[in-house]
Amino acid sequence: MKFLKLKYFVLGIVSMFFSCNALLKKPSVIKVTNSYIASEPVTINSHAATLVEYKPNKIMAAWFGGSYEGAKDVAIYTSKLEEKGWTKPQLVIKPAIIKGDTLACWNPVLFKSKTTKKLYLFYKVGKNPREWFGAMVTSLDNGNSWSSPKYLPDGFLGPIRNKAIEVNPGVILCGSSTESVENNQWRAHLEIYNELTDSWSKISIPNDREYDIIQPTILEHSNKKLQLLFRSKHNKLVTSWSVNNGQTWTNAEIIDVVNSNSGIDSLSLSKHSFLLVNNPLPQGKDWFYGRNILDVEYSIDGVKWEKLLDLENQKEGEFSYPAIIQTANGKIHIVYTYNRKYIKYVSFEMKK
Repeated sequence: MKFLKLKYFVLGIVSMFFSCNALLKKPSVIKVTNSYIASEPVTINSHAATLVEYKPNKIMAAWFGGSYEGAKDVAIYTSKLEEKGWTKPQLVIKPAIIKGDTLACWNPVLFKSKTTKKLYLFYKVGKNPREWFGAMVTSLDNGNSWSSPKYLPDGFLGPIRNKAIEVNPGVILCGSSTESVENNQWRAHLEIYNELTDSWSKISIPNDREYDIIQPTILEHSNKKLQLLFRSKHNKLVTSWSVNNGQTWTNAEIIDVVNSNSGIDSLSLSKHSFLLVNNPLPQGKDWFYGRNILDVEYSIDGVKWEKLLDLENQKEGEFSYPAIIQTANGKIHIVYTYNRKYIKYVSFEMKK
């Protein structure tokens, strides 16, 4: 009897060992495809793409484009991925004319509500990121037509660059941030949009060390445990955690993930499996240095990350501002800026 108990104990330990190894094992990447959304861009400059699954396994991208970032002709364009490829880009939001001044569009973020089935396109309007303000349009037919632009209440910007999540039915949690006019101080916060009441509220993020952080991306570890990852001026990513579904957050802290002060995005595959799209180099002498390498990294805890594959690895170039989603069929989809001229699209599948 003692022998049998010992035998089952050993078998249990061995089973746990192999289960943990299976969990820790980095998945392999298969069936990689890549293309440009538009091989002949409709604008000179294209940047800051976003993705959404608007119907099961059907995706749409949006980005801003014009003469150059911040120019008075910068508008927002969309395209859908069909069987024959990406559709011709459609201009959906023109620059805003306010008090006789023409203001550029910035940083679109697509979001599909599970509750209302409404498709949102959040974006910013303004001369620069220090003075811009939030706006949105909505669609009831999956982006075939859009409402008139609606400006958010004063002081609200909506999701600043990365996708939002629906933490409760009709309650949309948005990672947001500000860049001050006086000293370009970067600070991050969260905003909640309630669809049922059409109202906005804010949640602060403790930051005792006063890290310069913006553009949070949200990882879902469980029903109530969430994690934020921030772009920073400190050559590494910064994180914060919530164990009550985003109501309160831990003090911001640096983690050992190198980033060149460039936009990131992340994806929760499961409770113990996460992806990060990142520029894994220190910041160069100017803002665009360090963006010549763009990779996809894998983690089981959101803290320690390991390279899964390179999207770009070149001596020169700017490959930046990624967006990543997973569709119902398990496929991973990524879009990002390619030398400010193109929006590049990469898809792949993962195999344990």
